[in-house]
Amino acid sequence: MGSSEDRVVAVIMVGGPTKGTRFRPLSFNIPKPLFPLAGQPMVYHPISACKRIPNLAQIYLIGFYEEREFALFVSSVSNELKVPVRYLREDKPHGSAGGLYNFRDLIMEDNPSQIVLLNCDVCCSFPLPDMLDAHRRYGGMGTVLVIKVFPESASQFGELVADPETNELLHYTEKPETFVSDLINCGVYIFTTEIFSVIQDVSTIRKDRATLRRISSFEALQSATKTLPMDFVRLDQDILSPLAGKKKLYTYETLDFWEQIKTPGMSLRCSALYLSQYRHTSPDLLATGDGTRSPTIIGDVYIHPSAKVHPTAKIGPNVSISANARIGAGARLITCIILDDVEVKEHALITHSIVGWKSSIGKWSRVQGIEDYFAKLGITILGESVIVEDEVVVSNCVVLPNKILNISVQAEIIL
Repeated sequence: MGSSEDRVVAVIMVGGPTKGTRFRPLSFNIPKPLFPLAGQPMVYHPISACKRIPNLAQIYLIGFYEEREFALFVSSVSNELKVPVRYLREDKPHGSAGGLYNFRDLIMEDNPSQIVLLNCDVCCSFPLPDMLDAHRRYGGMGTVLVIKVFPESASQFGELVADPETNELLHYTEKPETFVSDLINCGVYIFTTEIFSVIQDVSTIRKDRATLRRISSFEALQSATKTLPMDFVRLDQDILSPLAGKKKLYTYETLDFWEQIKTPGMSLRCSALYLSQYRHTSPDLLATGDGTRSPTIIGDVYIHPSAKVHPTAKIGPNVSISANARIGAGARLITCIILDDVEVKEHALITHSIVGWKSSIGKWSRVQGIEDYFAKLGITILGESVIVEDEVVVSNCVVLPNKILNISVQAEIIL
């Protein structure tokens, strides 16, 4: 163990209900950070990764969901992982850096020397202890987790240039129009407490400029439509870009998996990634299917202890079955997330799909998608309490809650 001077506080940004429209219809029922991936809420995965950090004093979740929506989760995860987790509600969006600064007094109560900052909608192995060691060796103010991607997809993210020998961050640009680098920002950071004075400087400069500048009528119209408050500070454009090349920021490259969880399709992909990670981190969470009274299990599968799966069912790979689900005889499940209280009747097939809470899939029915997590109508998503009647085929559809499907449908959004 290190000294008390090495204390670390972790902060996970969870966003809020003004975002998450791309996550519909699933976000109608549950805050996106609590949507289950591989049987655990999305935000559980970065929290459990933080648990591996030596001298971790506290984990804060910062967002603008109602506190009651996180109360039960925060209580149970604190008890389970034996680490204090606390939800802090923003009164309004302050930006990724502004949100951190808004709660600086609370964050500094534990006198941390380092602050780990993560985004909730990131799926990766979170190599935080190794990243922290590198950060201390660099001796800078901040370290950014980075990964190499295919050049054609780099422009969707923050691209950066780093010194190949020292790993210093030399240049940073958010979603550039022309190619800069195949090295991108993973949305995972470690900062010294100096970050707070840097954020304060940005706010101060912005206020001073606003006071000094004469606003033309066109600018006034623009600023009225934007209505960005002075304390709205973005980590990427307002902190990383200006400080690049000033020996303040460094990079740590992960060679493991990384994805952003922006859409339900990506959540299915990320659930599969976390299931495969369980093989190394939590093999006890994976179903084994040993014995004559167990279903046939192929690959990585999570089955909640309260779920009932018929021994003649065939499950996997990449399947997550939530609480109180009932899977009937001869059912076949491949690459899907089955949410709480779902009933899958005899000989139904579900593949590349998310089946919403309390839904029912009829006998010999097929609910299927395609393995294209980026396509608008790739995977099939059923909202809460959707009934698919017997012998109906649902392909590449998004179905809003409380619908009854008695005829086959393909590539439709059913409102």
